[in-house]
Amino acid sequence: MSVRGLVLGVAERGAAPRRLLEIPALDLPAGASLGIAGPSGSGKTTLLHALTGIALPLAGRIAWGGTDLTALPPAGRDAWRRRHVGMVFQEFHLIDGLDALGNVLLPVRFTRWAPTAEEAAAAEALLHRLGLPAGHRPVAALSRGERQRVALARALLGRPAVLVADEPTASLDDAAAATVATLLLDLAAEAGATLLVASHDPRLLDRLERRGRIEGGALLLP
Repeated sequence: MSVRGLVLGVAERGAAPRRLLEIPALDLPAGASLGIAGPSGSGKTTLLHALTGIALPLAGRIAWGGTDLTALPPAGRDAWRRRHVGMVFQEFHLIDGLDALGNVLLPVRFTRWAPTAEEAAAAEALLHRLGLPAGHRPVAALSRGERQRVALARALLGRPAVLVADEPTASLDDAAAATVATLLLDLAAEAGATLLVASHDPRLLDRLERRGRIEGGALLLP
């Protein structure tokens, strides 16, 4: 990942966007991990959205390999993200009407009606690896820690080159947070994925290769 001259902002009703964060330069090699800390409202989620093409910056360039996300149209950014990015959110975005396996396979249904036998087997294997062998349990019956593991399995199903986690342990108790953090790091490493994490959790951040903090509209990196 290569970032140059990045300026992020938030829309203000009836006014020009308010500048939130500026990053002159940031480079991260493939397979590395980066943790982003900072107070609520500082721009952590906004930065993750920009780095993955969900939203465009006010200015600057964001490139992954040979792909400049800021030069792509919205449909192009969406297609790139579907191919290369898995995302884990604080709010799990699971569908209660589906079981765990159905939620993991949900992204497949965005492109075709039914998953292949290989995709279903891969989803089952991921759930088993994450300690959820009963994939047909309804997600509404799962604990928060179990629901987060379902969300992690969904993010990993397509073997993404980039794994993004936005406050993945924030709503979990200490034991569940430790389990999810270990699984997140271990599975990203096994897949060789670049890992981007925004978090308030120092126990998670301390395990990442690089750590930065957003303060005063800047990303401070040691």
